[in-house]
Amino acid sequence: MYEYIAGSVVELAPTYAVLDAGGVGYYLQISLQTYSEIEGAERAKLYVHHVVREDAQLFFGFASKTERELFRHLISVSGVGGNTARMILSTYSPRELQNIIATENAVLLKNVKGLGLKTAQKIIVELSGKLTGLGVSEEPTTPTAALAEYEEALAALVMLGFGKAAAEKVVKAVVRENPGISVEELVRISLKRL
Repeated sequence: MYEYIAGSVVELAPTYAVLDAGGVGYYLQISLQTYSEIEGAERAKLYVHHVVREDAQLFFGFASKTERELFRHLISVSGVGGNTARMILSTYSPRELQNIIATENAVLLKNVKGLGLKTAQKIIVELSGKLTGLGVSEEPTTPTAALAEYEEALAALVMLGFGKAAAEKVVKAVVRENPGISVEELVRISLKRL
């Protein structure tokens, strides 16, 4: 089993990274969360989850052990494969995902592309109580009180046709600058910056 791969970033896209570790190029599938962590870096260290299938061997790479553990918990739920788990981790940060599962917010979880309400409910039921020991210690990217406003504004901007990653950066910045902002105001200010 591989623990991590560290090396030069040869190629980087929002869905994958190629790391050169000692002259061997490793293709790792990554989440947007990991992409934003290593974007612009010349070298990176990604924690690995290695999947061996009959037709392929896949590497999933994560910027943190916490994100990898969340991935492993997600794929332990029947009906949730590696790509679905990666999509969930691209949509929500580890802390946001823990909050969603702790508050049993299946409606928010089903906002993930390709995830239905039944699968979202199944994830919550099966992972409820299992994520508390993961030690997500980083500061939340948005204040807890503003999480609902943040999610609603982000969803509105994505529905208007803006890219999720770009909209997310702008909305997070606006929420940090204006704590307690209303959804309407948040969307209006974000639109000006996009």
